[in-house]
Amino acid sequence: MSENKQTVVALVENKPGVLNRVASLFRRRNYNVDSLTVGRTHKAHVSRMTIVIDVERNDVRQIVENLKKLVNVIDVKYLSNEPHISRDLALVKVRTENADAYNHVTEVCERYPARIVDMGHEVTIVEVTASSAVVETVIDQLRPIGIVEMVRTGVVAMGRGTRIQDTQYEPVNVRGDQSNGSNGVLI
Repeated sequence: MSENKQTVVALVENKPGVLNRVASLFRRRNYNVDSLTVGRTHKAHVSRMTIVIDVERNDVRQIVENLKKLVNVIDVKYLSNEPHISRDLALVKVRTENADAYNHVTEVCERYPARIVDMGHEVTIVEVTASSAVVETVIDQLRPIGIVEMVRTGVVAMGRGTRIQDTQYEPVNVRGDQSNGSNGVLI
């Protein structure tokens, strides 16, 4: 990953509008988001955002502080300065109308963590899951064959070892639990 590409991970409430608030923060600060992925965690009410931003280290610390102030943001960590694992997934459809093209695709898949997931008479789809740098290398290797279509998921990242980003957060029951006679007060 480039020196200016910084990775931030945020745990957020799994609610409508949260992604818009986070994206608006970056828009207002005029930062380019290189990659943004969002998905539920093992807790249905918590989602995890992995954001790769093209900024300098000093700027990313300010972004982390601003993210922490947003409504619905539970926790934010700056991962670029910690040991972590990051992965990007790409599906690349290339022309394989002849044996030479197909052989080239096969050779690329043997050299890198890539595999053929669909093969037709005229095109082949290659899946590659690796660090962003390796995904870029595979794409560069496939480009001379003729890329017809491509999609990438964006980066997901997790701290290595015992660096765990989790939360005890539980959503507040705004309607109250009338069944225990608490009149809307949660105990």
